[in-house]
Amino acid sequence: MPQTLVIIPTYNERENIQSIVARVLSAVPGSEVLVVDDASPDGTGELAGALAARHPNVHVLHRLTKEGLGAAYLEAFTWALSRGYDRLVQLDADGSHLPEQLPDLLAAAETADVVLGSRWVPGGAVRNWPWHRLALSRGGSTYSRILLNLPQQDVTGGFRVYSANALERMQLNRVDSLGYCFQIDMLLHAVRAGLRVVEVPITFIERTHGTSKMSGAIVLEAMARVTRWGLTGRGIRRQGAAAPTPSSRLG
Repeated sequence: MPQTLVIIPTYNERENIQSIVARVLSAVPGSEVLVVDDASPDGTGELAGALAARHPNVHVLHRLTKEGLGAAYLEAFTWALSRGYDRLVQLDADGSHLPEQLPDLLAAAETADVVLGSRWVPGGAVRNWPWHRLALSRGGSTYSRILLNLPQQDVTGGFRVYSANALERMQLNRVDSLGYCFQIDMLLHAVRAGLRVVEVPITFIERTHGTSKMSGAIVLEAMARVTRWGLTGRGIRRQGAAAPTPSSRLG
């Protein structure tokens, strides 16, 4: 069976990390977990280290400073690829991504290079968000995919599966977005590389413990960057370039 590594970036997630790791290992027996902690002042890294000492399938990368989601994932990808993992999963620590839905994403990964857990395809859902945050998130995804000519519906979601081969073809050294734009940037690289990208409907649930790192200012800053990308031709060109592999939806 393919060797699956579930990557969980953390910053001040002490209340959530034990539960989410246990749920991942229960949902996908035989998988392994890599916690990537950005020197959380609340002791998340120490707690993750204690988990790793008790469970051979749990590993921890202790980063020295908080440098953003993208930097954490890129370091984790390098760590995983050097150790021969076949499938790499992105999963939030706060419980918004349900580990119980991970088998559906991994099943789709049997025939796809990249699998997106999608809130905005039929069957997808968001729970417990106020209307303004829902509008901001969906509007940001719609704006980005139209401006950059991406065929996928949910371009900002962070519940994803990448094959090792896909990551090796995506020129990760050219991914320079470290914050909210990271997911869009990664998808752009995947589509440009001609990879097969599949969307699987998921249910996204607002966290119940801890504080969200997302804010309107972060989203607006990301949209400003997407606007620059669109105006400078960084998006997928409609003409004069090889057509990307079409996206599809499962579920």
